[in-house]
Amino acid sequence: MAEITASMVKELREATGLGMMECKKALVETSGDAKAAEELLRIKSGAKASKAASRVTAEGVIGSYLAADGKIGAVAEVNCETDFVGKNDDFMAFAKNVAETVAKNNPADIEALLGMKLANGTATVEEDRKALVMKLGENLTVRRIERYETSTGQLATYLHGNKIGVMVNFEGGDEALGKDLAMHIAASKPKSVDASGVNPEDIETERRIAIEKAKESGKPEAMLEKIAEGTVQKFLKEVTLMGQVFVKAEDGKQTIEQLLKSKGASVTAFQMFVVGEGIEKKVEDYAAEVAAAAAALKG
Repeated sequence: MAEITASMVKELREATGLGMMECKKALVETSGDAKAAEELLRIKSGAKASKAASRVTAEGVIGSYLAADGKIGAVAEVNCETDFVGKNDDFMAFAKNVAETVAKNNPADIEALLGMKLANGTATVEEDRKALVMKLGENLTVRRIERYETSTGQLATYLHGNKIGVMVNFEGGDEALGKDLAMHIAASKPKSVDASGVNPEDIETERRIAIEKAKESGKPEAMLEKIAEGTVQKFLKEVTLMGQVFVKAEDGKQTIEQLLKSKGASVTAFQMFVVGEGIEKKVEDYAAEVAAAAAALKG
């Protein structure tokens, strides 16, 4: 039997929001398989899907750039070690210039970007990065970049507190619509434009959990597929841009799909970066370090 550690229980508790004992029991039942344990808890308790992916666990900012004609744009995530440096004017300017460099030079990847001359500067991106490391005393990295260019549509960008950055490629409508779309995406965090962009494995997981939950509650076999399909459709409305209710809908019901139709517009693609998304930040236990150092001195 696999050893169930306190850290495993803690991670599962953070992912599901359920109690420590429930999480430990689920891990025991699944022999330490965290993913299986999460599914088991969702089946038994109706817990929502994991929120771990949206937790901000590293510091930094999102830089963005949009050309005056709205045809070329870019977003870039630049990380640092502390929130203090993340608020530094030089650091934020660097992130903004990185995004502009990406937009204007279209690098194949981050490695290619680092060798390019930084926008609004005289050195390369890498040289400027190293100079900032020396000046600010922290390691700085360019983590992710995305560039859009359109000939038939237009782009819109939006930054929420420099921690969430969105870029939308859309056709029809106007600048105000583009801003509304970008703000909606930042607030509602869809996974894709429509159902075609959702990972089939995620859909199958929702279907499987719905069936098992229905069985647990004693629903007849003949109703299982219908229940599962209803659950999948609800899931798709929650995670796709087209299915979500517009955050500024006056009636509280209008979906993005309906909004776009009323404007004669469409969305081709979007990109959203959340600072630190998917990065586990090391938690320092200074008390334990001091105790260990004291014990070593005594020994």
